[in-house]
Amino acid sequence: MEAWQKIVVYYFSGTGNSENVARWMADIAKVKGMEVSLINIGKTVRREIEPPEPDALMAFVSPIHGFNYPPVMLNFLFHFPKGQNKVLLLNTRAGMLIGNWITPGLTGIAFYFSALILKLKGYSIRSMFPVDMPSNWISVHPGLNERTVKYLHERNQEKVYRFAEKVLSGGSDFRGLYEIIQDVLISPISLGYYFVGRFFFAKTYYASADCNNCDLCIKACPVKAIKKVDNRPYWTFSCESCMHCMSNCPKRAIETGHGYVFVIVLLSSLAFSGLFYHYFKLLFFDIENTLLGFTLESAIFVGILAISYRLLHYFLRFKIVERIVVYTSLTKYKFWGRRYKALKKFQENFGFNPDKH
Repeated sequence: MEAWQKIVVYYFSGTGNSENVARWMADIAKVKGMEVSLINIGKTVRREIEPPEPDALMAFVSPIHGFNYPPVMLNFLFHFPKGQNKVLLLNTRAGMLIGNWITPGLTGIAFYFSALILKLKGYSIRSMFPVDMPSNWISVHPGLNERTVKYLHERNQEKVYRFAEKVLSGGSDFRGLYEIIQDVLISPISLGYYFVGRFFFAKTYYASADCNNCDLCIKACPVKAIKKVDNRPYWTFSCESCMHCMSNCPKRAIETGHGYVFVIVLLSSLAFSGLFYHYFKLLFFDIENTLLGFTLESAIFVGILAISYRLLHYFLRFKIVERIVVYTSLTKYKFWGRRYKALKKFQENFGFNPDKH
């Protein structure tokens, strides 16, 4: 087996899960005397990427968004220079806890699509390794409690240490391929999220009256997707839904507008009712249940989002509207809206020693 002397770990992280996995990999690499480079692609110019040294092992670590790597990581891979290095692919996905059983997340097409991109550039894939870190997506489900977060960090650090020990000693680990059947089954959702769903979630965030205009969300957004409009943070379609802003807002002012979402879904359902296709058929031809129909629906839906979100942003200046939106947002309530940030200095807190792994 090959023994590596250098490793370059590229990662994207919103709330710290992928960053922790990258750093846990670095722990073992340093114990082995390897030269380690950690590169946060959220802080790089992704069109001017320096190629790694030919003898370096490479690792890519990214969260799963909509059963795929997020566009920021995919764009990074598309612009990555050609080479012949060995590559480790890892992801962090939505882990939950039932008793002491960690419920696995879903990877979808992330490993297969990214592996294809890198293979076409000349690289050789040595691992596909999923890590079920605590889910941070409180837009969709209630936030996790402290016990769950600590337990998932503890178990996953051990898991990543064992993985790193194996692959950094020259081995391979394709554990991600064990789930290929379910990954193929959910692949249509991956495509739907990439082309439509991510734009929907980008237009569900807003800043309540608790916002003090510190602009931390704007300055710290890893993809520069938030700007100031009408003296209030405004989320553009570039948002990756990484939850960095919501989890780091010092005033907890950033919420997901669940009530607003309900209204938009209702309006969209009316727009795409049978009457829409009926009149289109009379004027042109029948497009229902066709690719053209899906494309047209998607374009109209994104248009509805853009207009409605701009209107919401404007009307939030009125106290009664702002209060209605806030109190119909589940993230406002304690039982749902626990903010999540990956634990820092976890090794010291839990007494782990990478020398023992």
